[in-house]
Amino acid sequence: MDLLPRLLYRDGLMLVIDKPAGLAVHAGASGGDHLGRHLDALRFGLPQAPELAHRLDRDTSGCLALGRHRKALAKLGKLFAEGRVRKTYWAVVVGRPPQETGAVDMPLLKSNTKQGWKMRVAADGQASLTEYRTLGAGDGMTWLALEPRTGRTHQLRVHMAALGCPILGDPVYGGEATRAREVPLHLHARALKIPLYSRREPIACEAPVPEHMRARLAACGHKP
Repeated sequence: MDLLPRLLYRDGLMLVIDKPAGLAVHAGASGGDHLGRHLDALRFGLPQAPELAHRLDRDTSGCLALGRHRKALAKLGKLFAEGRVRKTYWAVVVGRPPQETGAVDMPLLKSNTKQGWKMRVAADGQASLTEYRTLGAGDGMTWLALEPRTGRTHQLRVHMAALGCPILGDPVYGGEATRAREVPLHLHARALKIPLYSRREPIACEAPVPEHMRARLAACGHKP
C-alpha cells in the first residue's frame, strides 16, 4: 500500500495520514496486513520509520498522527494523555439521538465473553465522555460529529449504541439494526487539532470522506 498519497501533514516532529478503513494499525494474532508494514516509506530521510502516537480501530478510517522520532513520540503522547488533542469523528448512526446536541457520560469496562472480549457500560468502569452534535439526517439515519473527551477502547461505538443510535455497520455493538444492512463501519476520524508548538496555532488536519461513507452521508445532507 502506498501511503504517500494519504499524507495529510508533515513536519520535523509529526506526520498525519489518512488511514484507510480495514487496515489494522498493529499486527494481529491471525497475521494479515497492518499499517506497520508500510511505514518505512514515510521516513523521509530519517534513520527510523515513524511510529503511532495514538490508535484507530481497524475499521475506522481517517486522521492518524505519527511521531517521527523518540522525543516527538514522547511529546505527542503527553498531549494525547492530557486530553489536549481535539479529535472529531464523523459517524452515520441508525435512528436519532434524543437531542440534537449532547454528551454521553458513561463509564466503560472491558469484559470477556464466549465470543471474545468487548467493552460495556459499567458503574465500576473507567470514566468515559463523548460529546456529539447532529449535522444532518435522512433515510432513517443521522450524521453526527463526535468528540471523545476520553480515549477508551471502542468508546464511540459503545456510547452510540447505549444512546440508542448505534453506528451503521458495527457488527459488535450495533445489533441487528446495523448488521442487516451489510455495510462497513461508518465511523471516520474526520479531524485532528494538535497544539504541538507552544508559540504557534494548533496544527489542524482534516481527512476526506472515505468512499464507503459517501452515499449515506449524502442521504443525510452532506454536500461534497
